[in-house]
Amino acid sequence: MRSLVIGASGGIGAALAAELALRGETLGLSRSADGIDVTDEASIADALARLDAPFDLIVVATGQLGTPEKSLRGFEAAELARQVAVNAAGPLLVLKHGLRLLHRDRRAVFAALSARVGSIGDNSLGGWYSYRAAKAALNQLLRSAAIEVGRTHPQAVIAGLHPGTVETAFTAGYAQPKVSPALAAARLVAVMDALGPEQSGGFVDYSGATIPW
Repeated sequence: MRSLVIGASGGIGAALAAELALRGETLGLSRSADGIDVTDEASIADALARLDAPFDLIVVATGQLGTPEKSLRGFEAAELARQVAVNAAGPLLVLKHGLRLLHRDRRAVFAALSARVGSIGDNSLGGWYSYRAAKAALNQLLRSAAIEVGRTHPQAVIAGLHPGTVETAFTAGYAQPKVSPALAAARLVAVMDALGPEQSGGFVDYSGATIPW
């Protein structure tokens, strides 16, 4: 199995790279080590152009939480734009330039870290406007891409993954029960292993359960 992790210097990204390395050749790229910035399409194109195909798995583990808005008074259009650039457009740009790296004639997976708070149907608390909207946008982008990619890569799986609440700098200060990055990574890899082409375009959590749109 040959894997590529984008965002490999982050908490979940580093753990995913370590877990996948147990299964075969794994390459990790990050902004700090390799200059790949998901908000800069040229940097994505340049970094991925240097890689040789094919890969069995590409996973985008980048993300930004910012300061979630507690009410409408805290909403700012500029913050929404920043969140969409990192959390939605960024992963799709990786797919745009990384599609050539995926197998065309056998199963291959492209996954990006989403979040349950991006579910519209599961939103009963409100708030977190920008982050919720950006993750909901990511889910829609992946869904649309799965349809198109399926025409040329019929065995491909495109998926949005909710990792749960993981103990990283990303979640520092939040009181929810958290799991270690290593456990989160092991769960996510197991989920990706189990997904089939018929589930491409889906939004699932760390247990493999489908999350409402």
